Amino acid sequence: MQEQILRKLFLGFIHIHILHHAKKEPFYGVWMIDELKEHGYEISAGTLYPILHNLEKSGVLKVDEKNVEGKIRKYYSITELGENVLKEVRAKAKELFDEING
Repeated sequence: MQEQILRKLFLGFIHIHILHHAKKEPFYGVWMIDELKEHGYEISAGTLYPILHNLEKSGVLKVDEKNVEGKIRKYYSITELGENVLKEVRAKAKELFDEING
């Protein structure tokens, strides 16, 4: 039960992390898996790519395809809507962080 609750909460953190990095610079999926792993999130490609596709479908991410060594790689970056969402999330996250840390 605890694991399921933590998974749901951490999923929100992962979404924020994705938007944060998409604002900094375009990234590709495998890079994001490694980045999340550095922060303690064990996420598979089978979990990450549906998240990325849903964020793209929601209009907060856009995708550019690039040919890298003969293979097509998708690079994700933030949209204007995504920047607005991230700005609002940052404000709410700060408010929550300040509250729980007294």
